[in-house]
Amino acid sequence: MFGRPLLLLVVLAVACGAGADHGGGLPAISRSSFPEGFIFGTASSAYQVLYLMDKNSFKENAALEIQGGSLTLHVIISCSLMQKRFGCIKKNTRCMDPLIRGEYPLSMRALVGNRLPQFTKEQSELVKGSFDFIGLNYYTANYADNLPPSNGLNNSYNTDSRANLTGVRNGIPIGPQAASPWLYIYPRGFRELLLYVKENYGNPTIYITENGVDEANNKSLPLHDALKDDVRVDYYKRHLIALQSAIRDGANVKGYFAWSLLDNFEWGNGYTVWFGINFVDYSDGLKRYPKSSAHWFKDFLKK
Repeated sequence: MFGRPLLLLVVLAVACGAGADHGGGLPAISRSSFPEGFIFGTASSAYQVLYLMDKNSFKENAALEIQGGSLTLHVIISCSLMQKRFGCIKKNTRCMDPLIRGEYPLSMRALVGNRLPQFTKEQSELVKGSFDFIGLNYYTANYADNLPPSNGLNNSYNTDSRANLTGVRNGIPIGPQAASPWLYIYPRGFRELLLYVKENYGNPTIYITENGVDEANNKSLPLHDALKDDVRVDYYKRHLIALQSAIRDGANVKGYFAWSLLDNFEWGNGYTVWFGINFVDYSDGLKRYPKSSAHWFKDFLKK
């Protein structure tokens, strides 16, 4: 029924932060925009864990037998690296503190105040160490500068970090820019992030659950040119070298997943950019064609 055994399941892939604040080009929206009875909820990754641990949830039966294999449920944390360069800041992995230590860091509690949910003692114990592995997504890195406090006025999701992020310093980008304005190619940050997690969070088991780079959807390109994604091939080469270096230095990384298998609908960008290693022709019955990066991965995996 299911084909080959499914051995790895991620129940929370990415926490959506884009709608946590007003602005940002998003259209006005409210509960009334949805059908009557539509169910909403909100949670941090830590509260997703609390749901899984609840006696009435499916966590009690997390090991499911499927075609003789074992299925275990996992939680993923989406993190990126913010480079300390001119005045500020730390790595953006504080989202992991509840899973490792059972509570948010003091700095976060001080900055966010009563807008940050508080764990009970029981919840803290349930969350602490509740993961099987940490899933990390890495695409890019930024410079970070201090952002003056708002003095209690207009505090929001976007101001809580007290940091201003940018991909450019003194007119020089941190790395080559991809199709998306937020994505700068910086393989060194991949290694730094993995070693930071190793050194500050007890070297947990890590799977790289997303890593990739996009290109613009240029509809004027003939197919044979659209399949030549040399920038993506170079991106994967450099990031896998960085990953190998981190593993040699002791990072406990057990797996790697490239984003993505196919050109698809991207959050915030729709069909204007492609991350896939396989081209999808949306104007001709969704036909798929392997790009240079797909051939490269095929050869890479054979060696």
